[in-house]
Amino acid sequence: MHYTFQQYQESAEYIRAQIGDFRPRVAMILGSGLGFLGDEVENATAVSYRDIPHFKASTAPGHKGQLVFGTLEGQAVAVMQGRMHHYEGYSYEEVSYAVRVLRLLGCDTLVVTNAAGCVNTAWKAGDLMLITDQIKIFMESPLRGENLPEFGPRFPDASKLYTPALRETARSAAKDLGIDLKEGVYMYFPGPQYETPAEVRFARTAGADAVGMSTAPEVITAGHCGMQVLGFTLLSNMAAGILDQPLSEQEVLDAAAACKDKFSRLVLECLKRM
Repeated sequence: MHYTFQQYQESAEYIRAQIGDFRPRVAMILGSGLGFLGDEVENATAVSYRDIPHFKASTAPGHKGQLVFGTLEGQAVAVMQGRMHHYEGYSYEEVSYAVRVLRLLGCDTLVVTNAAGCVNTAWKAGDLMLITDQIKIFMESPLRGENLPEFGPRFPDASKLYTPALRETARSAAKDLGIDLKEGVYMYFPGPQYETPAEVRFARTAGADAVGMSTAPEVITAGHCGMQVLGFTLLSNMAAGILDQPLSEQEVLDAAAACKDKFSRLVLECLKRM
């Protein structure tokens, strides 16, 4: 499906009617098991995805499926508690639809988080990774089809999708908090099956440090909209073939719960410094 600029405006207008004069500056997309930060938003107004015109529902485990507007560490935020995935049956344009709506609402910065498999054998499950770049070579772009110039150019630059200044903010915050923050490349796979050991070896050869089923489409769309982007990955498990054990959804959610304190301290400190 191809969305028109009017449809994006209709979604934004509905949300404005719910939040009044509030104008968010920082959008946050929280992945599997990481939606708890949305519960910490002050003076919060929650809007269900199901109620917003043209929005899709989030069906993945650990995703509440709502937008939360309010303040977090002094920042005016719009927090997505859960995201849409291509493996749920959605097109990439549908997966990244919310990013453009949040841009219309005033967000100029996007913070993305995900839980992903660790490809780098020098690291371990439970580590946090600052995303420096991404690889998405599977299937089409979320920008496929007619370009909407109201958001950005037909052929946008993708050389600095993850904003260097925000990456430096994250490094400084992690150092001051005493958090060991890895830095690496996130590689997108469409899922929903986990990657095979051969695919993991391919990802490592291609230069990836983590593999997952989200984030890349939203970040491409944010870059097209001219938004600054900061991304974090929770390395929830070692990717297939590294350890001789099967992978499971529960493993991802358990890892997110175990890293809740460390993860939230880092993201909140970054918000303070933006």
